[in-house]
Amino acid sequence: MEAVQIIIIAVSAVAVCFLAYFIIKSSLAPKRVEGINKLIKQGKTAAAVKLAKSIIAKNQRDYLAHYYLGKAYLADNKPELALMEFKVVNQNALFNEDMPETEFRKQISQLYLKFNQPNDALKEFLLLTKLEPRNAEHFYNAGKIFEQNNKTDQAVSFYQQAIALNKKHVKAHASLGMMLYKTKQLESAKREISLAISLNPNEFSSYFYLGKILKEAKDYPGAVDAFEKALRDPEFKQRALLERGSCFMAVDNPDKAFIEFDRAVKASKNDSSQETLYSRYFLAACYERMHKIELAIEQWEKICAKNKGFLDTATKLSEYRDLQNNDSMKEYLTSSSENFIELCKKVALNAMGLAAQNAEPTKYGCRMVATEAKNDNWMNMRQQLFYLLFFREPDPLEDTVVRQVADEVKKQNYSKAFICTSSGFSRSASNFAESRPVELINKQKLEMLLEKAGI
Repeated sequence: MEAVQIIIIAVSAVAVCFLAYFIIKSSLAPKRVEGINKLIKQGKTAAAVKLAKSIIAKNQRDYLAHYYLGKAYLADNKPELALMEFKVVNQNALFNEDMPETEFRKQISQLYLKFNQPNDALKEFLLLTKLEPRNAEHFYNAGKIFEQNNKTDQAVSFYQQAIALNKKHVKAHASLGMMLYKTKQLESAKREISLAISLNPNEFSSYFYLGKILKEAKDYPGAVDAFEKALRDPEFKQRALLERGSCFMAVDNPDKAFIEFDRAVKASKNDSSQETLYSRYFLAACYERMHKIELAIEQWEKICAKNKGFLDTATKLSEYRDLQNNDSMKEYLTSSSENFIELCKKVALNAMGLAAQNAEPTKYGCRMVATEAKNDNWMNMRQQLFYLLFFREPDPLEDTVVRQVADEVKKQNYSKAFICTSSGFSRSASNFAESRPVELINKQKLEMLLEKAGI
């Protein structure tokens, strides 16, 4: 009997030891996990990461350890690793006091935005509007993503809800104004933007939206001033420069437009972005107008390296590569203003039999009044006057140009006008010239004249 009692006592003792072991282990485990957070607060991120990993290695389902590991990575400036851990938590964890859901969703939503996962971020912001229904920022953030996804109605609704919660939410007013602008509600849009600016004149992004509205209303000086103020916001700097350039283009001031587009290219942080591609495209257009074709080609090539199908860039390159093999047309397009005048005189005399009486440079090229080239026996006879215009414009000439020339012919009593261009003419321009004393000379005919003139 004594032997049996000894065995029973021994077995009981072993059982008590095992039970005590598991009780102690289970009571120490949370303390070990909490130790990760303490290390993070102490700035010992490497130690925090090491401890979290050791805990997870023993128990992959310890989602609190995953959560703290994510926080440790954030503190260690490793957001990509933090997002990986937070995704594990998001898929599996039950939130509690140790792992507060609101704080977690705020953190993961920002990580989704950082790594360009807006739809995942949107899900988090929508959950946050339920968790904190009085926080205007969550509604605003959701509205921004709806706007990016071109869901105008939803964006407007969330911006309005943000404003209802916080009437002084500057960015919500500005963004709502931009949405109203896109739907052509210009007066309402301007009212919202102006309110945003009055609430905070130092929120420079608001001036960008104001500039867009003023530009739409063709108030180009006002738009340029607004975009100038928007330059102070780094996020909007390149876009504001691009818009300033387009305003100068709209008022036919290519010299100032060139400066803005050049600044926009230099302000680029991403060579593949739409803003950078447009900046390069319009910069190339300025070079083209300035007859610096080699520099224009350089910009088109850089665009094609990032996006071969961007606008008509590939077509432009094809056209101008042909130009590189055509010395006469290259000279016509690239010569200086002074040399271009002499070139036009030579074409008029050697290819058209007309002697220039007056030739002057213009924005588009050259304007000339000429007479028939005769020998000395004809000097005392009344000579007919001809009106010649030489264009170096990249785009086909419209009927408005031909109409103006026809009016000038009639007004000055010229015998005939010749319009020469390195591009071409629209159909309406050709139709209008058919019954008028105006001869249209397109690129192909001009090339023949240049060859005949010995250019």
